[in-house]
Amino acid sequence: MNPLPLSAANKPGLYLWGAALFSLMLILLVAAPTLAPQSFSFLEPLKVDTDPENMLSKDEPVRVFHNQMKKEFTLYDLIVVGVVDENNGNGVFNTETLADVYELTKFAETIRWTAGAGESAERKGVIAVDLIAPSTVDSIEQAGLGSVSFDWLMPAPPQTEAEALAVRDRAERIPTLNDTLVSGDGKALAIYIPITSKDVSFRVANQLRKKIATFDGNAVYHITGLPIAQDQFGVEMFKQMAISAPLAMALIFALMWFFFRRLNLIVSPMIVAMVSVIGAMGLLVATGNTVHIMSSMIPIFVMPIAVLDAVHILSDFYDRYPSVQDRRKTLEHVMNELWRPMLFTTLTTCTGFASLAFTPIPPVQVFGVFVAIGVFFAWFFTVTLVPAYIMVMPEKAFSGFGMGAGGEASDHEATPLARFLHGVGDFAVGQSKLIVAGFLLALAIAGYGVTQIRINDNPVKWFHENHEIRVADRALNERFGGTYMAYLTLSSESEDALASVAGDAEKRLNALGTPQAQELAGEAQALRSSAESVDAFLAELSNKAESARDAAEADEDWYAWDDVLLALDAASQAEEVFKQPEMLAYIEKLQAHLASTGLVGKSNAVTDIVKTVHRDLFLGEEEAYRIPDTPEAVAQTLITYQNSHRPQDLFKLVTPDFKKTVLWLQLKSGDNVDMSAVIKSVDDFILQNPPPVAVSHNWFGLTYINVAWQQKMVSGMAKAFLSSFVIVLILMTILFRSFAWGLLSMAPLTVTIGVIYGVIGLIGKDYDMPVAVLSSLSLGLAVDYAIHFNARSRELYRRIGNWRDTAKKAFGEPARAIFRNVIVIGVGFMPLLLAPLVPYQTVGVFISAILFLAGVATLLGLPALITIFKRVLFPERRA
Repeated sequence: MNPLPLSAANKPGLYLWGAALFSLMLILLVAAPTLAPQSFSFLEPLKVDTDPENMLSKDEPVRVFHNQMKKEFTLYDLIVVGVVDENNGNGVFNTETLADVYELTKFAETIRWTAGAGESAERKGVIAVDLIAPSTVDSIEQAGLGSVSFDWLMPAPPQTEAEALAVRDRAERIPTLNDTLVSGDGKALAIYIPITSKDVSFRVANQLRKKIATFDGNAVYHITGLPIAQDQFGVEMFKQMAISAPLAMALIFALMWFFFRRLNLIVSPMIVAMVSVIGAMGLLVATGNTVHIMSSMIPIFVMPIAVLDAVHILSDFYDRYPSVQDRRKTLEHVMNELWRPMLFTTLTTCTGFASLAFTPIPPVQVFGVFVAIGVFFAWFFTVTLVPAYIMVMPEKAFSGFGMGAGGEASDHEATPLARFLHGVGDFAVGQSKLIVAGFLLALAIAGYGVTQIRINDNPVKWFHENHEIRVADRALNERFGGTYMAYLTLSSESEDALASVAGDAEKRLNALGTPQAQELAGEAQALRSSAESVDAFLAELSNKAESARDAAEADEDWYAWDDVLLALDAASQAEEVFKQPEMLAYIEKLQAHLASTGLVGKSNAVTDIVKTVHRDLFLGEEEAYRIPDTPEAVAQTLITYQNSHRPQDLFKLVTPDFKKTVLWLQLKSGDNVDMSAVIKSVDDFILQNPPPVAVSHNWFGLTYINVAWQQKMVSGMAKAFLSSFVIVLILMTILFRSFAWGLLSMAPLTVTIGVIYGVIGLIGKDYDMPVAVLSSLSLGLAVDYAIHFNARSRELYRRIGNWRDTAKKAFGEPARAIFRNVIVIGVGFMPLLLAPLVPYQTVGVFISAILFLAGVATLLGLPALITIFKRVLFPERRA
């Protein structure tokens, strides 16, 4: 049954005018918010979000812990400004450059502004109090035995070269500054600028660049960091959408003109593509969804799919009109043949993308849903607007349409394209076994390639090699410990820690040997199973002992209970795990292990503060650069440090109750594979070297967040693809009313995805975010071609009854339509290769590759398989 009754009631004109009017109304509705925004003020404003952290849902445990730890340790995301001077033998440590650095630091402290109004107003920008620069950190030096002095590392710009070098020398003595503030070679320095949130990084960086432009010195300033990369991507993302997408559409337009030679005719598919993209993106914004890194690619995915059906219609119309010379009859024939394949290709493509709604990544869910909506819009406008557009064109527009050079009806079967495709068809049928064997060999090689795929991403690598962010990233990571921050927490607040502390308390009580201590030790065993925390456990025991002491009538009982309280107090002090020398020595050992991995360029921990202050308490002797032997001595170093200008820095490394500490890790690479290797290395170390006190460990930080969301994305995409593969197979079986034909239709898809991902593994291309979502595009496009080829072949076979003759017909107009689609869309998206953003380049390359491979797999693989299995596929002809 034809869903477009062009001849119903002999009123095709009325139907077509109605379809055109309805399509026009929908187009105006889609465009209305742009044309008259004041009338649609109730719609949600555009919101842009380039934060990969939002790839995880807000209640995702990894993300909740990340934000909880940032708040507990008052940590902020950082912009890193590296200063390099290659023209001076002492690098940046000269009077001119350090004066500029001092001025830049003072300027950075002032970058603050108020966002919002009224009660919702908040201050945004730089957190001045936590800024790390030569003029904002302390130099720790000995001031006599048992005394330490804290002075600003660079209280003012140095006036002589000797003073400039002294700044370097003092910084190199301090572990937390060496290779962090001052480079390992002693010739560069870095400023670490904490910001209120990642989304202000671009604005802050721009203000820093303007200030740097006023300096006359020879130093080069590099600005980098994950927040910068993420925010910068958001800005360039819109430029990319505004340039590359129109260029791609222009090339598609030119290719369609090359095939069909009627500018006014090929306008209709371009309108369909444009309205589909605007409709999908407009609906996304109007419903309050953010334009994320993923959703920015919606136009790139919708556009090629949007013109597929239109190219099939125009191709069939172009080949058939010269012999019919009647638009209505030609369209009636075209739509009768194409409506079913077009409907099912739309359903399968929508299924492929809509399945992404079941991944655990919110932006991927949004991407999948709205690409599916865009595909539906494209189908609807194609089957209504394109036929209506053809019918309302003036008759003279078709003068000579599809005709030969002499004005006669062109023999489309005699064109070079037709001869080429008939040759392909003859080869596919005649060498079917060879072709199938070739595809199987390709799949075997691809299978090996798939095993070599490396799952990896890095937001900095979203930019081209020569982009200023990539240049800065390389320059600073060559000189410093690393610009990628990851944080490792160790916590004694766990069930194991409670058992350890309870055991220690019971041991101390039993050691007293008094009846009172024995009595409380017995109660401790019962209490440890119900206590919610270490603090609650010790507090309950202390309250019981204090009440018993206060109630004691005999002096000996009072003193016995007082001894119990002293024992519990000692246990409480022992609970301050990260004041214990043996635990600090363990952290020191862990730091050494991290340095040996070659992935962690530098780590900072509370141990570094303790050892540095301890050294300078003993006249700066290097032998004293160690962990003290007693908790009391450790406490003394920490109390001394709190007399510095930045006492708050201590509690960025350890909590005030000393039950939790954090190691700051500087990685030279932001690649997820490197972060994952560090995580595994720490897990192995702790497994092989149990800590002296039971502690739990966990990770947070942007570098770790990237690993977490990508792991979820990979598993989620795999599940979504497998489920949609099954659904599409069911749809194919329903369409063809045959499981064998349904399975056959999945063959080009299987070959396309297998080869594409096999090549990705063989060439060493990382499996990153854009590569992950390409499986959905593969599913939609590869199945589209298979549906058209199989549907048309089955229809021809019913009329002809012989497969070889059917194949010759199938490699006529049906094959030409598929081939034109491959060329138009495949070549049309080559402009994306010129994009400065790597994800867009990746999409451009793989869209073209997917279309080419899907076309090859369809035009070679399907006829070869049909030839081999024709007795199974055409059982009614077996007799």
